[in-house]
Amino acid sequence: MPARRFDLRGLATDQGPSRRHVASVVDVAEEVVVQGPVQALAAVLARLWRTERLPAVPVGWEPAEDPLSRGLARALALGSGAERELPLVRDDHGGVLLSAGRLMAAGSPGGVRGALGRRFGAQAHHDDARIADGPITRIDVHPDWTAVDAIRVAVVTLPLRPVRRTSGRALQVACDPALVVRDGVLFDREVTRWTWYADDRVRWRLRP
Repeated sequence: MPARRFDLRGLATDQGPSRRHVASVVDVAEEVVVQGPVQALAAVLARLWRTERLPAVPVGWEPAEDPLSRGLARALALGSGAERELPLVRDDHGGVLLSAGRLMAAGSPGGVRGALGRRFGAQAHHDDARIADGPITRIDVHPDWTAVDAIRVAVVTLPLRPVRRTSGRALQVACDPALVVRDGVLFDREVTRWTWYADDRVRWRLRP
């Protein structure tokens, strides 16, 4: 049976697919091929996870040409080797993170761009280590594709100051109202708590 293709190449780099775009993933029995940017692949994986189809349905990806997609394709060594089982980085709001996540201050007139220069109060733990406790500028998160069930975290307290970098399985944040960006797409509301974690109970299968 041929793979089911999900053509999401029309998405802008800051636009997530709607539920309608990925609803029919539940009908796939054999293989999925996602065409489009990182957030398209993330949405399909999230839908497969929510419907308990991982790792039964292998996933292929034909990335877009934007920098985030090219970077993730390199990190995954896309197009080389055999089919692989990979870890899944999830959040506590049902999303999947593949390339880059960020928490930053909310309430800026300039939206995401304006928030980059503001600070907000946060307490954050990466596994057992407290990595933030007070005003910060942002927290950046990246899945670590060179490790098993790990994410890399960078806490920026002030611009041009040293960045605290850690690696581990789970990040938990309690904070003043903050904006969250997942793989280039702004989350639809402000948050005061957020968790990203590499779920060691789940794997997904990447077709090269």
